Amino acid sequence: QVQLVESGGGLVQAGGSLRLSCAVSDQHFEINTMAWYYRAPGNQRDWVARITPDERTRYKDSVEGRFTISRDNAKNTVSLQMNNLKPEDAGVYYCNIWPATRNADWGQGTQVTVSS
Repeated sequence: QVQLVESGGGLVQAGGSLRLSCAVSDQHFEINTMAWYYRAPGNQRDWVARITPDERTRYKDSVEGRFTISRDNAKNTVSLQMNNLKPEDAGVYYCNIWPATRNADWGQGTQVTVSS
């Protein structure tokens, strides 16, 4: 069973920055593409950014140029640097394998709130 622990969320003013971290207990971490997902209030969970084992990255259009995903295979962690935050970025952020399966285990997520 994969365990995921997200942290680093908080309240920030628009234009500010946050750095999210995710600790992953998965013996297969280094061979999996990992992603950050988020769920805005009232919406379904959607992906934000993903990173392959060899560190190729892809981003949702709305965050391209503002967010940076990274990973540390030695520490089994995935991070998301979020700059120039906008109110529409607010929500609960999760990390998981990409693509996440229907019955995937999820962590508790970390709340990001952006004030305008």
